[in-house]
Amino acid sequence: MTAETSWSAPLAEGPVHATVRVPGSKSITNRALVLAALADGPSRLVNALHSRDTDLMAQALRELGATVQTDPDTHTDVVTPGELRGPASIDCGLAGTVMRFLPPVAALARGDVHFDGDPQARVRPMGTVLDALRRLGADVAGHELPFTVHGTGALVGGSVTIDASASSQFVSGLLLTGARCTEGITVRHAGAPVPSQPHIEMTVAMLREAGVTVDDSEPDVWRVAPGPIAARTWEVEPDLSNAAPFLAAAAVTGGRVHVPGWPTSTTQAGDRFRDVLEQMGAAVTHADGGLTVQGPQQLQGIDIDLHDVGELAPTVAALAVLAQGPSCLRGIAHLRGHETDRLEALSTELTALGATVEQTTDGLHITGGDLRAPDRPWHAYADHRMATAGAVVGLVVDGLRVDDVASTDKTLPGFAGLWQDMLAGGLS
Repeated sequence: MTAETSWSAPLAEGPVHATVRVPGSKSITNRALVLAALADGPSRLVNALHSRDTDLMAQALRELGATVQTDPDTHTDVVTPGELRGPASIDCGLAGTVMRFLPPVAALARGDVHFDGDPQARVRPMGTVLDALRRLGADVAGHELPFTVHGTGALVGGSVTIDASASSQFVSGLLLTGARCTEGITVRHAGAPVPSQPHIEMTVAMLREAGVTVDDSEPDVWRVAPGPIAARTWEVEPDLSNAAPFLAAAAVTGGRVHVPGWPTSTTQAGDRFRDVLEQMGAAVTHADGGLTVQGPQQLQGIDIDLHDVGELAPTVAALAVLAQGPSCLRGIAHLRGHETDRLEALSTELTALGATVEQTTDGLHITGGDLRAPDRPWHAYADHRMATAGAVVGLVVDGLRVDDVASTDKTLPGFAGLWQDMLAGGLS
């Protein structure tokens, strides 16, 4: 786990004006690492993210037999597949992608593969993917972390029906390994709508880029044909969800922040943040190879369904508490099973500032007011997005301290320094 480090969130002395270069996407990096480890030859990852989540993924793949080497001078990682084998011990940390993407890979290995992680990870839902693996022919002991996959060197695959309403990662984890299964994999979802659908779209798109045949023409059904996974070079886009707090800084201070390298087309859920900002009154320009946000004089409240982009909810909540008028964030009941119960955490922290917050069955009603930093720190709950939400609020609410800014190392190492540079107008 990261060591807890209390941090005084800096107050903005005026409108924030900066260019912020955001590191690579965690979601793309970890999918590319898995596909590279299962490919038919060495693959290269250009501009891959190096954070706690991606380092845990790389180390886990090394444990399973792959070689992962980094050339810092060229910002390139080279992944060479190896024979998948145990015994191996996988540290998942608090990374949902590690704990949910790698059990199917472990089922392809020969030998026992043990999984465990941070204490907070042990309460995250895992039974769906582990039960699915059993029905697909794997031998798995346990239903949540810690658990052990008794790999036999192959996975039959076939058809399986799951309830993925708690996490899209259950679907993606099975699809990423599907081509290496003897019969391929067909995943059917039965239940409430799957959250974070863009992440499944990302998985499908990346499988196709690696030469895998995927049929997603039927709603809530994904078919992956058996066959090779091609070695290739993966160009990793900037992490658009990690860009959100920096763009929010412009929105809450009436400033201007530019993020270079914003893709013209992407499956990243963070791209939807543009619409959120415009609905709340900010001006958003996508041109010249980047995205620029100009904040308004006063943000306006918003009524929005964030079901497909729940990872943005903490940042949107931070905007909402600083906006004029009430806001309603809907469709995010699944956030109760993320790094922490994010709805409970946001309600607790925003209420401590003096806001009025009501939890609903699937979201939050938020009304700001006369906000003041409480006598205690803003709690991050070991959750990187809670920590960055605190940083956004701290731009306007003087004296706010975040109890564990190091939790941002999960997906954005050096966040505090990047934040300070942004306020100084740097990072150009």
